[in-house]
Amino acid sequence: MAYTTIKYEVSENILTLTLNRPDKLNAFTGEMMMEMIDAFDRADADDEIRAIIVTGEGRAFCAGADLSAGAKTFDYEARTDRPDKQGNPVQADGSIDWSHEAVRDGGGRLTLRIFESLKPVIAAVNGPAVGIGVTMQLAMDIRLASDTAKFGFVFARRGIVPEACSSWFLPRIVGISKALEWTYSGRVFPASEALAGGLVSAIYKPEDLLPAARAMAREIADNTASVSVALTRQMMWRISAMDHPMEAHKIDSRAIYARGRTQDAKEGVVSFLEKRPAVYPDKVSKNMPSFFPWWPKREYK
Repeated sequence: MAYTTIKYEVSENILTLTLNRPDKLNAFTGEMMMEMIDAFDRADADDEIRAIIVTGEGRAFCAGADLSAGAKTFDYEARTDRPDKQGNPVQADGSIDWSHEAVRDGGGRLTLRIFESLKPVIAAVNGPAVGIGVTMQLAMDIRLASDTAKFGFVFARRGIVPEACSSWFLPRIVGISKALEWTYSGRVFPASEALAGGLVSAIYKPEDLLPAARAMAREIADNTASVSVALTRQMMWRISAMDHPMEAHKIDSRAIYARGRTQDAKEGVVSFLEKRPAVYPDKVSKNMPSFFPWWPKREYK
């Protein structure tokens, strides 16, 4: 698939996805949503990709939803340019079928796809990131920011509400009090406040941001077993929402048992004892354990 709103670049086992509408500050569109989802599908299917970096072209990460449609921007029924639109959820009696595909939020479709990723995802936030520009990051694993970056959960100031599953992600990352403060006020805040609030892990000068993100991705790609990382990612995200540590014990036990029988585990120990770099043979495409996935697929109903 040829992309028009993003760039897809793989180098030395690291995929860099760049939001690429710099003249519009990388504002989010339905086309960008579909291209990003396709890019994550491609990345999961490619065993050569060990980590993903997401960044923005030009001076912004993503300025939020493209507002060029004016007052119709968030009125799905009034829009004719939504590539994902599938019929009309308004029924003959005027009631709304809330489970209809056309009701679904595009940002949520993207974050749900990132949530499912089998590769670790690093956000390199190079500039302003507001609205979907910040909520899409919440399903990513590590967020690094330039000192020129700004963040804003501006939804209440646009007459809407937080989207992209951010009501699930944001409190888990920064705590409920900070999440409510930022979403109630809708104000735009600097990278320093994002760091203090736990939204980002570190701040860098603009020229140092991507090298830092690549160094972090390189650490993963060069030293870890890809199947172990894929399992760890899903374990951390999914088990954190379970109601008892016994649920974690079940998955931990199955994963340790399954992984302990593999050549990866043997190589990890032997390479350590022999004081040499490990070469892990297992592939995400072929060697995930038989109990994976352990969760039922969730439908939009």
